Amino acid sequence: MAQPFSFAALETPPAPLFTLRETPDLIPHTTDTDTDIELNEHSRAYAANERQILALVELGRALIDAGYEWICPTPQTQALVNGRFVNRKAHDLRGVFGWNRPATPDVLDALPPALVQSLCEAGVLQLSIDRETVRSRVRFSSFAGTLLAHAAWPTHDPEAVFFGPDTYRFGVFLERELGLASARQWASRPMGARPFTVADVGCGTGAGGILAARLLEDGATGEDPHRVIFTDPNARSLRYTRCNARIAGLDHTRCVQGQGLEAVDEPIDLVLANPPGLMDPQHRGQRHGGGELGTGPTLKVVDEALQRLAPGGRLLLCATAPVVDGMDVLWRALQPLLARAHAERGAVHRYSLIDPDVAGAELAQPEHAEVERVAVMGLSVQLPVLR
Repeated sequence: MAQPFSFAALETPPAPLFTLRETPDLIPHTTDTDTDIELNEHSRAYAANERQILALVELGRALIDAGYEWICPTPQTQALVNGRFVNRKAHDLRGVFGWNRPATPDVLDALPPALVQSLCEAGVLQLSIDRETVRSRVRFSSFAGTLLAHAAWPTHDPEAVFFGPDTYRFGVFLERELGLASARQWASRPMGARPFTVADVGCGTGAGGILAARLLEDGATGEDPHRVIFTDPNARSLRYTRCNARIAGLDHTRCVQGQGLEAVDEPIDLVLANPPGLMDPQHRGQRHGGGELGTGPTLKVVDEALQRLAPGGRLLLCATAPVVDGMDVLWRALQPLLARAHAERGAVHRYSLIDPDVAGAELAQPEHAEVERVAVMGLSVQLPVLR
């Protein structure tokens, strides 16, 4: 019988979690000594990242098998609930991998001891200074019938991979726009045609692309099924996305580091985006936007997608919209782009309210001094099929 895991014997601190921005295939192979040293260093870090991804995938699948479910709240709610005395330590797997509370070894007995060992060695679990408890450096949240790994709480790191109520709102919007029957019919392809291609722009955890892939499952009738391309400037996001796509059992996916669609060459049938749209004082990448009151990333995605979508293609975007003196600042900026797309490509759109008031606490920041509320809006743009 396997013995319960004890982390009392672990002496080394965990390795950094997903920090490398390069991979060996991006480094030229030469006989130059300096390059060889650099390649070896990147290879070791790459291998460490791969160990972490494999450990997270195994953990995600083990949590699913254990019946784990956890809905990620706002950071404020998590802080409030974790601040209660009764919650000072984790009592179950939800407490460890959802609420991110410190746990004693017995709480982890629900997982295979070998898996707990690999999680400690990969740096996913971190020992306390007194070596009495362990804490997870990631969280797992329920979404679209699977689990998604994302940043630990609290998320102060500028490159932290966010997940929370915004993502759930995005999921509801996608489910509404991509009704299962209509999505399959729309995504179908004749034999020998190119596969239906989805681009999840600024993918974060990969939630949008993973949900879309599940809605489109078995929809393509050609030799190749649909495929999903995940793009994000944050290499850490792509590593979480790779992990989450594997947990969800997705094939035919590709991760591309870069802004928007700049690194995607093939025709695109569906663009998904949930860009950052707040003026964040900490300038965290998945929260902070540029341009007028944070609308810059949204406008960039829309402009680029309307130029890159294949005939018959579609853009589905969820975005925050600051309201000043009763005026939706995002809608005012979008209108010229949508008018041009209609005139040049026959695009039709629908702009609808998802939530009238989110991020109320952000209004206390000087950057939002003129904003009276921040809404979440959904934009759907459809291009006609060429006859």
